[in-house]
Amino acid sequence: MKAIIYCRVSTNKETQETSLERQEEELIQLANFHQFEIVNIIKEKASGYDLERDGILQLLEHIKDQNINAVLIQDETRIGRGNAKIAILHCILKEGIKLFSISHNGELQLSESDSMVLKIVGMVEEYQRKLHNVKIKRGMKRAVEQGYKPQKNLSNQGINSGREKLDMPIDEVVRLRKNKLTFAEIAATLRGFGYPVSKATVHRRYQEYMEEQEENQ
Repeated sequence: MKAIIYCRVSTNKETQETSLERQEEELIQLANFHQFEIVNIIKEKASGYDLERDGILQLLEHIKDQNINAVLIQDETRIGRGNAKIAILHCILKEGIKLFSISHNGELQLSESDSMVLKIVGMVEEYQRKLHNVKIKRGMKRAVEQGYKPQKNLSNQGINSGREKLDMPIDEVVRLRKNKLTFAEIAATLRGFGYPVSKATVHRRYQEYMEEQEENQ
């Protein structure tokens, strides 16, 4: 299983620097104990109330675009404080990533209040996603009625013809990705169109398409 280690302290004081190093050492030991493959170690000095942290943004980018199974932290306050903590926990957990902490000597156990808030946030987001998918599906249906043919927009038209195994409107994937949707959300949207695709398939086709675009430039 692949894991990312995330360490954070709030200030640049020398004592905090020692704490940062200690976090890294202890989390490497935790990773070794659970036989995780460490993909990256992210360390930063920033307030836990701040969402605009280079380290946390790097972490969120990695878990979306790589096959990461777990994130290792000292405790949940390292992820963030207050509302920032809830927002970041939600972003991590909705990707199916497990959190392991030193404080729990294993998988992180959220407090009852945090679990309740995250459940509410998840429900709201799910209904927002459903509304978004309904709008897209309605727009697609209207376009098809007016003569639009989605199959003509597949990435294998004119580029490595025959490479695609499943029909997939790659232009729509790229557009949704630009709108900051995760690969899981894009896959759910495409399934709403009738394309039987998984998160992994969408991710792979997107990567192939982007590589092809780079080669053709």
